[in-house]
Amino acid sequence: MSRFFATGSDSESEDSSSSDEITPKVPGTSFTKQSLLLRDDEEDTKRVVRSAKDKRFEELTNLIKTIRNAMKIRDMSKCLEEFEQLCRAFLKSKTIVDKEGMPPFYIRLLSDLEDYLNQLWEDKEGKKKMNKNNAKALSTLRQKIRKYNRDYETEIASYKENPMVSADEEDEKDEVESGVSSDSDDEPGDAKSFLKKKPAAEALPPDSSKFLKGAADEESSSSSHVDDEDWDSDTAESGSGSEDEEGNDAIAKIFLKKSVPVLFKNSCFLPFKMFAKGTEINTTVVVKKLNEILQARGKKGTDRAAQIELLHALANISNENILGEGILVKIKFNIIASLYDYNPNLAAFMKADMWKKCLDCIDELLDILFNNNNIFIGENIAEDSENLAITDSQPFRVRGCILTLVERMDEEFTKIMQNTDPHSQEYVDNLKDEGHVCGIIDRLLGYLETKGSTEEVCRVYLRRIMHTYYKFDYKAHRRALGLQGETKSEQDAEESEGEDSAFIMDRLCKFIYAKDRTDRIRTCAILCHIYHHALHSRWYQARDLMLMSHLQDNIQHADPPVQILYNRTMVQLGICAFRQGMIKDAHNALLDIQSSGRAKELLGQGLLMRNMQERNAEQEKIEKRRQVPFHMHINLELLECVYLVSAMLLEIPYMAAHEFDARRRMISKQFHHQLRVGERQPLLGPPESMREHVVAASKSMKMGDWRTCHSFIINEKMNSKVWDLFPETQCVREMLVRKIQEESLRTYLFTYSSVYDSISMATLKEMFELELPMVHSIISKMIINEELMASLDQPTQTVVMHRTEPTSLQNMALQLAEKLGGLVENNERVFDLKQGVYGGYFNRDPGSSLDEPAGRVPHEGGGCLPCNAQR
Repeated sequence: MSRFFATGSDSESEDSSSSDEITPKVPGTSFTKQSLLLRDDEEDTKRVVRSAKDKRFEELTNLIKTIRNAMKIRDMSKCLEEFEQLCRAFLKSKTIVDKEGMPPFYIRLLSDLEDYLNQLWEDKEGKKKMNKNNAKALSTLRQKIRKYNRDYETEIASYKENPMVSADEEDEKDEVESGVSSDSDDEPGDAKSFLKKKPAAEALPPDSSKFLKGAADEESSSSSHVDDEDWDSDTAESGSGSEDEEGNDAIAKIFLKKSVPVLFKNSCFLPFKMFAKGTEINTTVVVKKLNEILQARGKKGTDRAAQIELLHALANISNENILGEGILVKIKFNIIASLYDYNPNLAAFMKADMWKKCLDCIDELLDILFNNNNIFIGENIAEDSENLAITDSQPFRVRGCILTLVERMDEEFTKIMQNTDPHSQEYVDNLKDEGHVCGIIDRLLGYLETKGSTEEVCRVYLRRIMHTYYKFDYKAHRRALGLQGETKSEQDAEESEGEDSAFIMDRLCKFIYAKDRTDRIRTCAILCHIYHHALHSRWYQARDLMLMSHLQDNIQHADPPVQILYNRTMVQLGICAFRQGMIKDAHNALLDIQSSGRAKELLGQGLLMRNMQERNAEQEKIEKRRQVPFHMHINLELLECVYLVSAMLLEIPYMAAHEFDARRRMISKQFHHQLRVGERQPLLGPPESMREHVVAASKSMKMGDWRTCHSFIINEKMNSKVWDLFPETQCVREMLVRKIQEESLRTYLFTYSSVYDSISMATLKEMFELELPMVHSIISKMIINEELMASLDQPTQTVVMHRTEPTSLQNMALQLAEKLGGLVENNERVFDLKQGVYGGYFNRDPGSSLDEPAGRVPHEGGGCLPCNAQR
């Protein structure tokens, strides 16, 4: 019985049951069961037999399509993989290519791929954004394609001379293939057989369509004839092979959508397209439309650029209809906020066009606020109590904070500078915008001084300070030295200059000291003030302000940006002390930063390579946002040189004075490390790096040879690397020469005092080219501090040595005695631990004195002996 008996008729069941029976295979035939069970609509289907050429070329075209798709999404790894497969497939097709000729589409791909890779290779910013695999694949594929294309240089050259020939041939082939594919589809209800991808026309962003009314209806009648012509041409090219064109048109109209016409005209909307025809445009309608636009803000799929254009159009409409400055200020606030929201990622920086628009919008907003005194803005104004309409009695009241917008603008400027290559011209061009940024801050400062609160004034003062504290005031420096401009125009410019940066910093910082209620703003202001003092060589003011503030006591509790500012201030303070000849103060200020080995990271000038266990990707992003822009960096090589030279001037005399002291401490571990590195070198050549110069100078100073030491520290190479970077270069060099002479004299006396019975101060004066009072002062200080066992004979101007220093043999004996004493103490401690004596407290005799040392017993001769000695 048939399994279809329940639903079919008797004849159908008989047919089905007969079809279920197994039919024996006739000898000599090749039919299978499937060939006998063909449906009626498949009986007329013919088997397609393709040639080897078609098979090979189809394989090549499929691989080429995959490569082009990978090129569109910049997937270099996929491109490399498919290109290798393409080369292998082309090698298999070699016999067919030799017979039929080189396929044009293959040459076209080789040419396009090479041009595409060269374009990617020149795009430096794009290469930085690539991941590791894509960057590696790009380099490999570029080398392979350049090597591979050498065999086809003539074909590629001919294609580039006349590229349309090959392109047309490929287009013809595509049309033929599309015709073949469409012939196989006979279902009339399939819309894909009638539709062909039309060229992308200009269209509005998705969010703008819902704000526009009646635009599509007005243009539908004018464009219907054009659409019909386009449809006819498209259906003719599609090659669907259907004879019923009217039916095709009816089906296609269901699936085709008319493209929305472009409603932009010179980057603004026309009023009748923003609002319905005949709508009276007033403040209420504009506010309602503004709220509609803002409702889409932050939603998924919202086109932010379209929102900004819509807000600009709304501002133009309010201007044309003279709705007043209140509504214009509110729209401007939202335009600037939308510009900030254009980049959803916090780490991303604004593009150049958006940045220019932002600066212009803030300038326009400040112009409106300065020109209209009847506008009150503030964050404390509720939206319900806003007054945006024009009234004679009441002023405009708008909710918003101009200070917050300017602070965000300043942060965006910092992000732009952080993400720009500091060695490119683009960085210089972006840095020129700092003048514009400072101008906006100055204008806001003037506005808030009259209408802002004390807290807002302190915040904007700090922004102005942060753009001033790190800049050296060359004009004030020239005026302090009594120098004038060479030309008349330069002299007039100097006379017309405003107050010096020192007076500006003093005025702004003192206001914050007196009025600020938050610790953070006051701390930042103090640090910036100290930095500015130190930068301009006002050492005593900077030192006193640092000591009075007591910031060093609790700076570890501050947030990381403030800690970075503190580190920068301490470094600048140390460099200032070095310029003033305060070597010990300079060394103490720089010690913490340099001894850590992380000066670059502590100053916010870069990140050190670390393991992922110490810092994950999210922490690294956060730390990158804290980095200081390049134009604010402190030269790390100059910093290290100042520290090493300061350590040399302190350490070398100390080492000479305590040569035989077993418990000698190190003043600078980093300096000793550099000395050990220099001693380990098997072959000593002339010094090249800054560190090698300092090590060579230290060795010369040990011998008391100040001239060689001076030649290593001050020469053309060191001048270009370090000393010429100081504002007062000549003064620094003179100070260094004087310090080298003085410390070399001290080292010489420490080293060779045991050789002399007496030495004339005139001889020392000639040896070290110092003035006699200076020599007398140095030796007197050494004698008073008991560093040198000698006396001064005033009539003969002679230093008489007292010979109280132990000889080298005596020094060795003293060291041996100290080591033996330490060995005895260790022996007693180990013995007590083994015996469980617990310091001898529980093993005391009843008659023994509590003052006797533990672990010892009195003996007959008086005194004490160790326990093991008694045995």
